[in-house]
Amino acid sequence: MIKLINADCLPAMKAMPDKAYDLAVVDPPYGLNITKIWGKAEYGYFEWEKKSWDVQAPDSEYFKELFRVSKNQIIWGGNYFPLLPTQCWLIWDKGQRDFTLADGEMAWTSFKNSMRIFNYSRATANKQIRIHPTQKPVALYQWLLKNYAKPGDKILDTHLGSGSSAIAADIMGFDFTGFEIDKDYYEAALDRFNRHKQQTVLEFSI
Repeated sequence: MIKLINADCLPAMKAMPDKAYDLAVVDPPYGLNITKIWGKAEYGYFEWEKKSWDVQAPDSEYFKELFRVSKNQIIWGGNYFPLLPTQCWLIWDKGQRDFTLADGEMAWTSFKNSMRIFNYSRATANKQIRIHPTQKPVALYQWLLKNYAKPGDKILDTHLGSGSSAIAADIMGFDFTGFEIDKDYYEAALDRFNRHKQQTVLEFSI
């Protein structure tokens, strides 16, 4: 079952029992306040509406609740947050060099495995319908779930954003709950997910 919820994740987590989810895969704001830089016209992308969600990173209360309600965690932007050391960093290598934006992104994890790198070009990712300035590809979340989730696991995403995580969970048959506080992003993600489901039905009916 896939549940997409337009709500603040923090009070929702406070109402959850301990270890309600097997794995949290989250991409919270990094606190860089650059939501309008991503998508500048000179980079060949459309310009995003300036919003305030990336002005401040989540505080300690968010991380306290996240670790309480989930057994394991994958946290994108973990290099920006005061987290404990981990040996299992995950890297999305975007296949871009000599470019103004970063060559990749880092995720902190609670796992004891070795560091791993997922190679998936930004150019390929940008061919997908883009509804969020920090959107990550569905293929990236499929790779995460394939390697770090077990059959039957319940997955939590506290910052749904574009909905890529929900689509990946649906493709791979996981129970999933995603929260998105911004109504515009939520509605766009819900529409994207519904179009994914419609396409899936169409493919099976052919």
